[in-house]
Amino acid sequence: MTPTPTATLVARDWAEIQERMLVPLYEAVYDRLEVGPGDRLLDLGCGAGLPLLLAAGRGAAATGVEADPARRALARERLLEVLAAPPRPPAPPRPYDALLAFSPDPAVLAAALPAVRRGGAVVLADWGPAERCTVPSVLGGGPAPRDLDALVERAGLRPDGSGRVFCPFGYADVDSAVRGLLSTGLYDGTDSTDGAADHVLAEKELAEALHPFERSDGAVWLPNIFRYVIARVE
Repeated sequence: MTPTPTATLVARDWAEIQERMLVPLYEAVYDRLEVGPGDRLLDLGCGAGLPLLLAAGRGAAATGVEADPARRALARERLLEVLAAPPRPPAPPRPYDALLAFSPDPAVLAAALPAVRRGGAVVLADWGPAERCTVPSVLGGGPAPRDLDALVERAGLRPDGSGRVFCPFGYADVDSAVRGLLSTGLYDGTDSTDGAADHVLAEKELAEALHPFERSDGAVWLPNIFRYVIARVE
């Protein structure tokens, strides 16, 4: 499927503005797992490929899965291995040592687990407590955080720790914040059936919602806490 021009623009906003906001989460997880040379890592929902680049920078062989064709195309521009769906086991040349999933879809997670070696790490992450996250409220509520512990249990995985990471979303100005937040695909504040009108209305509503978080220099600062859990494949 070829991405539409609009989808490509939104994906570029994700790659150029929004994706870097999650770097503290990726780095904390990679530190916790001691990701390094020789490790094979699979990321479900890798976006435009930044988490893969961070893992590759540590010497790991990283593969991504990304359903959105526009984000997937941008990741492939970075010469990364990005798939439209989880690989079928066994994953040559050997199973993955770790699997990462942000806001994981249970069905996609189940499809990917057979590609992870026995004893391999599975890291699931999502928004932290509502009172510690400003972005979901700005986005009109957004999806509720998944119960990561319950997901680990349903998947038949063995719990092996958890953590919280401070991931502030900081933008140079309101325009950048609006573009970045809309690129997440999580904004649900409009209900127009006209695509163009819907986008304009979304921009206006988000800009208004961001005013309380605008600093004197025009920058926008949105503090957030993300939670991750680590489990092991039995």
